[in-house]
Amino acid sequence: MSGSPHDLARRLADRAEAVCRRYLSNGRREGHYWLVGDVRNTPGRSLFVRLRDSPKGPAGKWRDSATAEHGDLLDVIRESCGLVDFRDVASEARSFLTLPPSEPEPMPAGQSVASAPTGSAEAVCRLIAMTQPISGTLAETYLRNRGITALHGTSSLRFHPGCYYRPDLQAPTEIWPAMIATVTDLNRRITGAHRTWLDPNGFDAIRLGKAPIDTPRRAMGDLIGNAVRFGVPNDVMAAGEGIETVLSLRCVLPGMAMAAALSAAHLTALLFPDTLRRLYIVRDNDPAGDGARDRLIARTEAVGIEAIVLSPTLGDFNEDLRAFGIEKLRAGTRVQLAPQDVGRFLASAA
Repeated sequence: MSGSPHDLARRLADRAEAVCRRYLSNGRREGHYWLVGDVRNTPGRSLFVRLRDSPKGPAGKWRDSATAEHGDLLDVIRESCGLVDFRDVASEARSFLTLPPSEPEPMPAGQSVASAPTGSAEAVCRLIAMTQPISGTLAETYLRNRGITALHGTSSLRFHPGCYYRPDLQAPTEIWPAMIATVTDLNRRITGAHRTWLDPNGFDAIRLGKAPIDTPRRAMGDLIGNAVRFGVPNDVMAAGEGIETVLSLRCVLPGMAMAAALSAAHLTALLFPDTLRRLYIVRDNDPAGDGARDRLIARTEAVGIEAIVLSPTLGDFNEDLRAFGIEKLRAGTRVQLAPQDVGRFLASAA
């Protein structure tokens, strides 16, 4: 069937270099690959498209070494052209391939051609492939409004201008902007994604910039043992529950690798790097946080890793940052660090 996603992707792969020259025109060919900055045709070299079949994989597949995103040439067309609906992507692909327009085919109710099982690896990768870096977006504004200004090394955070949201299976689909966080394993392989839907009308003291919906945060994919990661850990790292909590602490410990496990339950199951010798447990000040702290301490002791608990004054470190400011957060963190880590990781006052 010439109109199926698989067939279109195969036909595009047969003409991979021509596709790249059209849709990734800011890149160039090097050997059997096309190099460019990203799937949205930004100049650079971090994304490579395989132009010929090889033992490493088929032609037409691409991977971004900076973000670990990957996909096929249909994704390239969608992102470089700014398309959302798969029908538009397919139409553009058929036009490039000079194929006749396809006849609409009946589909099961509620299913689209490009649908993937909810929470599947394919669904996760398709979601992330439709995002962009947070710089200059509502996601960056959301974090800065929460007092988080240290945004170096946050390539795991992305922005989606129109992410689908359904309150339940019977409710109609809504569209809201969202901050998308990539969940990865210890080898930086993407295993899941976390969505924080945002209010396009701005920040308020109640929702703190999150969209006015019942569940503005949802995760998908394989989360157990994995996390949203900031920095590359060596012998020392910190781990906590929420993204905003971990990023708040990172404002005063900018050189320390950190991981957000997204919930107390997932924090207790976090996998440790082989090189880890000391873990800072970023505790939330509630019963679930206490339970996660105790179970993590037991796990670290069992494998010979030193555990040190970092506790907020209020509910979490983002509350502390917003209530007391960065200087008090720095002072409160300093007294909880191992002495050898103060000079190594703690940012000096401006």
